[in-house]
Amino acid sequence: MHLSSEVSSTTGLGHEASGYGLPSQPLTAELLAERTLEGLLADHPGELVKTGCPHVVCTVLPPHWRSNKTLPVAFKVVALGDVGDGTLVTVRAGNDENCSAELRNCTAVMKNQVAKFNDLRFVGRSGRGTKFIIT
Repeated sequence: MHLSSEVSSTTGLGHEASGYGLPSQPLTAELLAERTLEGLLADHPGELVKTGCPHVVCTVLPPHWRSNKTLPVAFKVVALGDVGDGTLVTVRAGNDENCSAELRNCTAVMKNQVAKFNDLRFVGRSGRGTKFIIT
């Protein structure tokens, strides 16, 4: 899953029908997921960012962070779909020069749709700004 530095919507929400506040297009599962995602991002402005998967968001990483230092806030992966408690979530980072950077504390357990990485650390030159994978 790739994180993009520019957040853009992949689905239009349609125009509202005059006077009724109803969408002018049929309500599909994709449209409902997009509305749920947009609502979640609006409820937590600047805290969460879209990923390459429409059913997963994560906390925003600082634009620059010294290697092997604790992040200012715990990194979280939030599943919008049904992911069972106890599911292991692993994050990986890399770039063109280093496709598999070294991370510490990069595995967390999903609980109530959230995987919280308490002390995620990027060791050395991780290249995390180019590619960030959540499995």
